[in-house]
Amino acid sequence: MTDSPSPPPPSEPSDRLRSSPEVSLVLPAYNESKAIDTVVRTLGETYPDWEILVVDDGSTDDTPAIALGAGARVHRHPRNMGNGAAIKTGARHALGRYLVFMDADGQHGVELPGQMLRLLHEGHDMVVGARARDTHAGWPRRWGNALLNRFASLMTGQPVPDLTSGVRAVHASHFRRFLYLLPNGFSYPTTITMAYMRSGLSVSFYPIRAKPRLGRSKIRFFHDGIRFLIIIMKVVTIYSPMRIFLPVSLAFFCTALGWYVRVYLSTGRLTNMAVLLFIVSVMTFLIGLVSEQVTALHLSLSQLGGAESDRQDRTGVDPQASPPLPPPRLRDPSP
Repeated sequence: MTDSPSPPPPSEPSDRLRSSPEVSLVLPAYNESKAIDTVVRTLGETYPDWEILVVDDGSTDDTPAIALGAGARVHRHPRNMGNGAAIKTGARHALGRYLVFMDADGQHGVELPGQMLRLLHEGHDMVVGARARDTHAGWPRRWGNALLNRFASLMTGQPVPDLTSGVRAVHASHFRRFLYLLPNGFSYPTTITMAYMRSGLSVSFYPIRAKPRLGRSKIRFFHDGIRFLIIIMKVVTIYSPMRIFLPVSLAFFCTALGWYVRVYLSTGRLTNMAVLLFIVSVMTFLIGLVSEQVTALHLSLSQLGGAESDRQDRTGVDPQASPPLPPPRLRDPSP
């Protein structure tokens, strides 16, 4: 029995890209052979000084070969690992200081990356392409995304017009701070948007209109929709746990109070159920307080790591690296 051939190594960047381009365009791709050639060529002609990095997520068609032939730098996964895994791979291997993530299905115009990058230079930490509602595929996706956006706005205290858009521009150093949070599936946009907002970073939403995609969508409405809701709850719990624990605590407290009043008016006594509900309410509130302290510690460590990453980005020197040893002093042979 012979071993299956391993995927080819990632293509080497050209000499132009070895000089560390300012911007890297990262295109996660899975079986996008119908669109990838046109997407890569038009982006390369529009932004000749940018790196175009295609992360092939274990495609079973000719996507990587076509992308390579169109002039992109290609990195391949040995198997299909998910859209989020491709994004993380692209962020780790990209050479630019700024990263622009786009879909490889031909839904977005070539002028979009430049427009989003201009907004990024105005002082924002992330610019997200917010799709018009009527450009979502089918009414279930439209209503599902509207529900997710509303829930995310409630949890973050900020308006979120498009939580699931995969089109965004970011500072590479900021984005890499959150790679450990990102899931491997399609819910990565939900996670990174919520994480940026809860960390106090500036997120701007730029309205866009998406064209009909070439090929079939990989997102499953019900399966991925439930996953998006769970991701929102997890990220809010990490960055602002009292937004979860306080409403739950108040719900138990109001239930306990209502139960106590009802039973007291009818029997004139305090029941064990009312006491139990009061205790659960207090315990939930205390757990939320402890979680807030853990979150504050987590954020302080994350911001410290982010400051060191920013310093390394500006100076090119690793702040944790040991200083170089001084040259040895030669002994003077003269007496």
